[in-house]
Amino acid sequence: MFEIQAQNPESYRQQTRRSTLIIAVIFVALAMLLSSLAVMLLGTPGGDNFRWNAGGVAVAVVLTAALFKLKLWSQPWMSAAVYGWQLKRALMSVTNVMHQVEAGVRAHNPAAMQLLRFYHQGLAQMYVLEANTSSLSQMEQEIAAHQHAMQAQGLDTDQPRLNPQWLAAVKAMGKA
Repeated sequence: MFEIQAQNPESYRQQTRRSTLIIAVIFVALAMLLSSLAVMLLGTPGGDNFRWNAGGVAVAVVLTAALFKLKLWSQPWMSAAVYGWQLKRALMSVTNVMHQVEAGVRAHNPAAMQLLRFYHQGLAQMYVLEANTSSLSQMEQEIAAHQHAMQAQGLDTDQPRLNPQWLAAVKAMGKA
């Protein structure tokens, strides 16, 4: 279950830039090393060694991905990037059923209304973290109207957790 956590936008952006730079440097170093090694061991002097260079880069992509998933993902300096990825993944799980969520909200279904509120809160945080205030300002009226509708139904408007039961309930409404 994903939970929205308070994040300092400046710190978040600084940490994600740093982690991206570290991974890019690792990839470039591996690509250069493996391409050079492939050409040196398998290439022909003065010949066309494109395939060996490309092979070295392809192996570097695979090694970087494996290193990222197995070792780097759990490093403290990656926590902001991991949180951002998890936030976007949680939002995408709602986006994938948005037509059903909207239908449920129109029918005043509590699970759909809570799910949309989580989506609004998560999206607002993502926009703030990524300094995309123009997109956030375009949604303010929709967010406020939905929040008011939840209050009118007596529902809690603070929905920081993505409850898998809400997703299941909304998906079930679409099958009925």
